[in-house]
Amino acid sequence: MELDKADIRILVAVQENARIGLEALAETASLSVASVQRRLKQLRAKQIITREVAVLDPDKLGQPMSFIVMVEMERERPDQIDAFSRLVLADPQVQQCYYITGEADFCLICSAADMKGFEALTQRLFFNNNNVRCFKTSVVMGKKKVGLNVDVSGILT
Repeated sequence: MELDKADIRILVAVQENARIGLEALAETASLSVASVQRRLKQLRAKQIITREVAVLDPDKLGQPMSFIVMVEMERERPDQIDAFSRLVLADPQVQQCYYITGEADFCLICSAADMKGFEALTQRLFFNNNNVRCFKTSVVMGKKKVGLNVDVSGILT
């Protein structure tokens, strides 16, 4: 799908606020409401917009602790990688999971109410998994930037 300036303005606006009204979005993109609706439908159909979510405050919901966990696998066979991926995808405390290069095989971003909750997560995902060689955890001291926005500013240049 070829993106134009109006598409980029739509993407920037919905990344900032997925609940923006069609009228406001039409004004932002300098288009009619019908045109914005059509473009949004295309952006979703082409999986450029993959989902629209609410961002919750973990502190207010009893999950104030965040952890960055680097996981090294014993074996990197495709079936073992898939098995671990399915395990972390199913765990609600794993917020993000990246299959990476370097010393570790996976980087996980996890949340927990407290250290006891994180310890339970380590038992489920790591200690009870014969294919996990080792894992290293960093406790997040402060969140300076959290988001999933994609920089679309340079697409048309």
